[in-house]
Amino acid sequence: MSNFIIDMTDIYKRYFIGRPNELQILNRITLQVKKGEFVAIVGPSGSGKSTLMNIIGALDKPTEGTYCLNGTDIGKLSDKELSNIRNREIGFVFQTFNLIPRANALKNVELPMMYAGTSARERTARAKELLKLVGMEDRMTHKPNELSGGQKQRVAIARAMANNPSIILADEPTGALDSKTGRMVMDIFHKLHREEGKTVVLITHSPELASETERTISIYDGAITSDVQNPKYQSAAAPTESDQSGEEVTA
Repeated sequence: MSNFIIDMTDIYKRYFIGRPNELQILNRITLQVKKGEFVAIVGPSGSGKSTLMNIIGALDKPTEGTYCLNGTDIGKLSDKELSNIRNREIGFVFQTFNLIPRANALKNVELPMMYAGTSARERTARAKELLKLVGMEDRMTHKPNELSGGQKQRVAIARAMANNPSIILADEPTGALDSKTGRMVMDIFHKLHREEGKTVVLITHSPELASETERTISIYDGAITSDVQNPKYQSAAAPTESDQSGEEVTA
């Protein structure tokens, strides 16, 4: 089996195909990511990075080209199979958190496991374990409207880890947070990468955040313009005890 968890070759994405207003968003993207890498995909608004993220996350299919996710050819899957692979292989973290308002933190983290058919006892135990991992064990009975932005994002990260996915796909995960809280969230990603061995793909417009990853892939006008290793990459220190306590409402 390939050592690449993400293996894309000559990916194109077009809309309105064959019409006068045909739009090409991605232009011959070839990209490989190894298992256990921490990479950033960087580009300005309109560069195509969101479209690329949707294809990486099996939320969309390319118009042309091949994409194998952990050895599975995404282009050959039905909608139901795509849904299953998303639930099993990919943990999504979004800028807007996407938590279920009526469910508390524990139930939000349990949700992907419920869809995966995990028993009630097992999913509750794992959800508690994951909330502890992100420093939210004392907030598990709180609903999203009782949590700060940073706390919501920590719950979202725990939910992303629920089914032990192959990839954590984070789309501007600190975009709605202040710098201190964003630092805490990035520390959690470093911890998941370092201690859990997770492959993390960070979608961002921020060169500063990208510089914290092992490798930066820049995209502009739908094409990769550079793909460089970050020589100064250093795994961030684990969050301090005070960071993990969850006592500060601002976090």
